[in-house]
Amino acid sequence: MAPVLKTSEELQIMREAGRIVAIAHEEMRRAIKPGLSTKALDTLALTVLRDHGAEPCFLGYAPSDHPPFPATITACINQELVHGIPSASRLLQDGDIVSVDVACFYRGYVGDAAFTHPVGEITRSARRLVAATEDALIAAIAASVIGNRISDVAKATAKRAARAGYSVAREYTGHGVGQAMHEEPQVPNWWPGRRSKVQWQDYELLAGMTYAIEPMLIAGRPDLMELDDGWTVVTKDGSLTAHCEHTVAITEDGPLILTLP
Repeated sequence: MAPVLKTSEELQIMREAGRIVAIAHEEMRRAIKPGLSTKALDTLALTVLRDHGAEPCFLGYAPSDHPPFPATITACINQELVHGIPSASRLLQDGDIVSVDVACFYRGYVGDAAFTHPVGEITRSARRLVAATEDALIAAIAASVIGNRISDVAKATAKRAARAGYSVAREYTGHGVGQAMHEEPQVPNWWPGRRSKVQWQDYELLAGMTYAIEPMLIAGRPDLMELDDGWTVVTKDGSLTAHCEHTVAITEDGPLILTLP
């Protein structure tokens, strides 16, 4: 199915959904400190969403090959790439980096964003990884202009990651966002050659397209595995990861970031 182009009225609603997600992220950023549980972050995010008339997208989400996700946010520490389950027994430690992803439904539309935060004092190498991931996101957003294609966005991410000396997650991608959390197009962090077995639809970018760009950078090798909880994805070599995401709309005036306060 081709990407659904949104009207200006729909974009206004998505902008509000994105603003609510941004407020939740800001509240969590302020709360993050050594000794805080990831469950506490989850509770805080749920409160913010519902206080603003929104509902969590992740809570109860159940793809065919996974159990229902039991939380409002995903919280991934250090070598955890995506889909980490919050827990009251999982306490943040000084020097950790924690990637938090949250999405909400608001008036029938979705907002989705993720950021990697420092916990206390982190190492120089961890700061560099987080900064490179943010830089890759900025580059991909800049490539999100009418006339470009999805491959241009993917290549912008991959180029910035490679320039900084990092791998990108190949199995996990950004995605279209609208009335559903996952729509067309897929927005990968790299682009395969013609002989690759992996191929994505290379849509031309048109005004009204909306999608989540989410660079996931890895300090070591890109090999991943899923833990026994059926959700959490980690690097096989234990290397650090970072994950940043914004929902973006393609407009005649350039990319519009929907997930800002």
